[in-house]
Amino acid sequence: MNTLQLEVLADEFAFLEGPRWRDGKLWLSDVFGKAIYTVTPDGARSKILDVPKGPSGIGFLPDKPPVFASMADRCLYKIVNGAMVLHADISKLVNSDINDMVIDAKGNAYVGNMGYDLFGGEEMKLTNMILVTADGKAREVANGLAFPNGPVITPDGKTLIVAESFGRKLTAFDIQTDGSLKNRRVFADLEGAEPDGICLDAEGAVWVAAINRGGFLRVKEGGEVTHKIETGKRMAIACTLGGEDGHTFFGLTFGGAFKEISKGGRNSRLETTRVDVGASGSP
Repeated sequence: MNTLQLEVLADEFAFLEGPRWRDGKLWLSDVFGKAIYTVTPDGARSKILDVPKGPSGIGFLPDKPPVFASMADRCLYKIVNGAMVLHADISKLVNSDINDMVIDAKGNAYVGNMGYDLFGGEEMKLTNMILVTADGKAREVANGLAFPNGPVITPDGKTLIVAESFGRKLTAFDIQTDGSLKNRRVFADLEGAEPDGICLDAEGAVWVAAINRGGFLRVKEGGEVTHKIETGKRMAIACTLGGEDGHTFFGLTFGGAFKEISKGGRNSRLETTRVDVGASGSP
């Protein structure tokens, strides 16, 4: 297994999630800083929007508007002229705060949720995944998931892979023409590693933020781990691939105990390294 090292690009965020490379810059959600940022390859940051209920997953509709998951009010919003515009209210379809999501080429958003009050100490419950179509209509497309997180979609648009954080595995579905999910199967058993955010590379392998393993893992279908990016005592939270040639790995890390994640300290940072296999375009 190959081991890579990270370098810090930007720091002093509260808790970063949802990294997305788009049009020469990286988009980021600072969940407990309650804002969305962009960061350029030289580390310059710009605040795009304050999000009172905490942002998480980010995506882009085919006609360009960014869309993000607003966690506590369980809604998706578009960013239009610097303002939040409601895309879909899915609060009646979920029983907990929403988190990460991915948007496909048709504008379909696949949205996960925690399933229970994670930071309030509630016992873990299985939960569902919601499809929001480009016109803002929403329905459940999967259930019985153990904290669905970090979804990605293959370049042909036919397969969705989702991290089940407390299932300690990556789960795959076939995407039907109407956006429904079928043929649920295990893409990779992570042998105890808990996946948070993930991204897909051009060879079909998945980079996994293994929050309990001190690093990011590159995992092939079936479970073989080919690379690890060490994070030491910092937790690996989420990742994506981008940069001008698609070979820059962007990793989000958090320094501190799990109980400190929601406290609003400035312990989160964006780190980078270079990888041999470039981006697939998802998330």
